[in-house]
Amino acid sequence: MFIVLIDHTPRRIVSLQPSATVILAAVGELDRIVACTRYCVDVCPDIRNYGATIVADSWTASTDQIVAARPDLVVASVPYQEKAVTEILKSGARFLGFAPKTLADIYTDIAAIAGIVGAHDRGEQVILKMQQEIEAVRRQTNGAKRVRIFCEEWGKPLISSQPWVAELVAAAGGDFVGAPGKQTSAETVLAENPDVVVTAWCGAGDRVPLEKIIRDRGWEAMRAAKENRVYCIRDEFLNTPAPTLVHGLRALAAAIHPADFPQPPGLRCITEVPMRRN
Repeated sequence: MFIVLIDHTPRRIVSLQPSATVILAAVGELDRIVACTRYCVDVCPDIRNYGATIVADSWTASTDQIVAARPDLVVASVPYQEKAVTEILKSGARFLGFAPKTLADIYTDIAAIAGIVGAHDRGEQVILKMQQEIEAVRRQTNGAKRVRIFCEEWGKPLISSQPWVAELVAAAGGDFVGAPGKQTSAETVLAENPDVVVTAWCGAGDRVPLEKIIRDRGWEAMRAAKENRVYCIRDEFLNTPAPTLVHGLRALAAAIHPADFPQPPGLRCITEVPMRRN
């Protein structure tokens, strides 16, 4: 009797979050994606070379769009809406969903995606490279003066960046101000008087209006504002739980220790601090 081995790895993947697309690109399996979001294209322009269809993301997913792509796997990640998850499940395709919070979670997600497409070894290499780059920055900042830094992923309401960003801040030589991933207020942050403010708004790229938020929030007297240490980091460098986080790490290191790290692409500093209110 002959046993025929069947390849069960998915060949047609719909990616509903940039993190999944970046991970598949990092392990050399981008050609498996038949549909993705417009945000995936922004973060991973190479996907254009594979003719992927553009579909709604995991916040606004559409059953009809997913079915039309004829996938054998749908990959999504936070943030979700209950209705969107229902739309994904109604498609009948296998569904792999992620909700990472920490760097350890992200490493696990990379290993899971790599494993399911038969690229386990390349996944381990991607994880190892991330860990090595993070540790290299940690060693370079070891012993340097700690800097208090507030990072936000959204402006209205004001929400602090995720726990994995707090880990990157620590590696870059900073102390994260506030509770990661939680809603806060302009008054609470002002009372903390951080040395550095970093904005990375979801979906905003590098277009956060730094001068406007300082003025509108009454932050003119904050130490970070007075010392011109208010920054914008490209959204995908901090909010995409994928290997692109190493770019965010370098940007954080440059914001926290500008004398020791060159300013990398994707980091923008405030150019004019508004006049203090009377």
